[in-house]
Amino acid sequence: MFTEDKVTEIYCLADDFCKYFDSIVEKYAIDTTNTIKRKYHRDNRLSSAEVMLIVIMFHASGFRCLKHFYLEYVSVHCKNLFLYSYNSLCVIS
Repeated sequence: MFTEDKVTEIYCLADDFCKYFDSIVEKYAIDTTNTIKRKYHRDNRLSSAEVMLIVIMFHASGFRCLKHFYLEYVSVHCKNLFLYSYNSLCVIS
């Protein structure tokens, strides 16, 4: 479906967009330093750019279900491109 070079190119574009978007959100977000909120640190998850890449690839594929796309295509054919497995995804489950 996608060559490894094309996946890398799309990932770089998505990563650049996420970095820019995060900087804009940080600049214009409401200050929440006074609120007491418990922080959860979940290091084993996909980055925003990786999630965007999977969604872009899903929309370009012929699959109807994102879960099946991830299980049948991404986890089989793109194992070397992503560090984490389906179990660590919060978005798809």
